[in-house]
Amino acid sequence: MAGSAYKNSYKKILADLVEHNKWFENSIPLIASENVPSPAVKEALLSDFGNRYAEGWPGERVYAGCVYIDKVEVQCMDLAKKLYKAKFADVRPISGVVANLAVYSAFTNPGDVMIAPSIPAGGHISHGKKEHSGTAGLVHGLDIEFYPFDAEEMTIDVDKTKEKVEELKKANRLPKMAMFGGSLFLFPHPVKELSDFLKSYNIHINYDAAHVAGLIAGGQFQDPLREGADTMTMSTHKTLFGPQGGLVLGGEQHGEAIKKATFPGLTSSHHIHHMAAKAIAFAEALEFGKAYAKDVIKNAKALADALSAAGFKVLGEKRGYTKSHQIAVNVLDYSDGGKVEADLEKANIIVNRQLIPGDIKAGRNYFHPGGIRLGVSELTRLGMKTPEMKEIAGFIKNIVIEKKDPKKLAAKVKSFRKDYQKVHYCFDNKLGAYEYVKLR
Repeated sequence: MAGSAYKNSYKKILADLVEHNKWFENSIPLIASENVPSPAVKEALLSDFGNRYAEGWPGERVYAGCVYIDKVEVQCMDLAKKLYKAKFADVRPISGVVANLAVYSAFTNPGDVMIAPSIPAGGHISHGKKEHSGTAGLVHGLDIEFYPFDAEEMTIDVDKTKEKVEELKKANRLPKMAMFGGSLFLFPHPVKELSDFLKSYNIHINYDAAHVAGLIAGGQFQDPLREGADTMTMSTHKTLFGPQGGLVLGGEQHGEAIKKATFPGLTSSHHIHHMAAKAIAFAEALEFGKAYAKDVIKNAKALADALSAAGFKVLGEKRGYTKSHQIAVNVLDYSDGGKVEADLEKANIIVNRQLIPGDIKAGRNYFHPGGIRLGVSELTRLGMKTPEMKEIAGFIKNIVIEKKDPKKLAAKVKSFRKDYQKVHYCFDNKLGAYEYVKLR
């Protein structure tokens, strides 16, 4: 009987995997932190590299059996450096959070101060305080201060930041690191405007490009390493085309400290199959990234314009709503972000709730915030253009403003999706974007 029960669990798990893929074939995926990989990236993830260890640096491994792993990893590093015009690349971090931990470990000590964006102002939890269970505070012991934020401009306030840093210096709390980048990320951060000032105080500047890495690679957002950032961290699966993973970039002078922080500091095996898949994604970004990034930003602007025309309060209106892949919408006129997220999911429209400026002061929390965040990275990779963005805005209006039946709308969404089942901006797309690969 026990064996039979376990076999039933085995079957149920596999069945749920199949159903998930079918669901996404018929959905509108608008999660800003997700993308869909190419068949070649998926092939790398299925390879035997996923069963191997390669601790250390190519040519300096702790294990034998790394002949081909070393060849691929060297190519992966070379492609990453070319893609971002960097002198040094560590492709081993297994996530964007681990990439951030690598720079914390390399360039700060526990107890040091770091200045970063707060979460309601777009910051990521990996930049956060210990009392919020933020990685920087909880894991590395950093003391976090927040940038002053201009809610109308939806970015860091340059003048007030300079004033705050000078006040912190007087209080003997000068930051050791300044973190740019974030999770809600509509407009470029003022790296160029602040880098000389920050460096005059010997503050290390890191730019977390997790969300906008593909836009930077395509030359369509900003160029942090040329604007004054010392190092740049990222995940590899949002506006990049890759598997889930991380990357750290910097100058040659940063290399040894980052290498040691990554291994032995933060990783043992660095998920070799993901590293190989990153290499393929970097090659795709070098070949197709400029066209993709342009189309992403066009689509984001078109969706923001259409949502505004439909009656939604889209943040960042003064600056044209967005210059990235993201749109942020205040939904408090209709409900709250948590309820809107749930209602849209019933119609197969997948978004995420989002804290927006003013939420914490008003007593709202992450489960029921004032906003939702939308991202067009995945839809763009499926081949959608600006006309489709207008149609999607109409679907969102149907649910949120007009309160139409989500189940009936789900049928329309399924019909809408039928012509968008292949991955674009890649070398090969024989396999469907969500086609389930059965090996049994």
